[in-house]
Amino acid sequence: MAKKSVGTIQTGAKRLTKAIKMVRSPKSGAYVFVEKIMTPEEVNDFIKTN
Repeated sequence: MAKKSVGTIQTGAKRLTKAIKMVRSPKSGAYVFVEKIMTPEEVNDFIKTN
């Protein structure tokens, strides 16, 4: 099960997006949240990768 949360952040001339995805931890097997701030073009690649 994947959860996708995307918010838009504008700082000056740059347009950034904060993406949050839920991934399974290889160590404990529990789900953890991974957050990253990036450009909107990079969001789909971030969501698709494990």
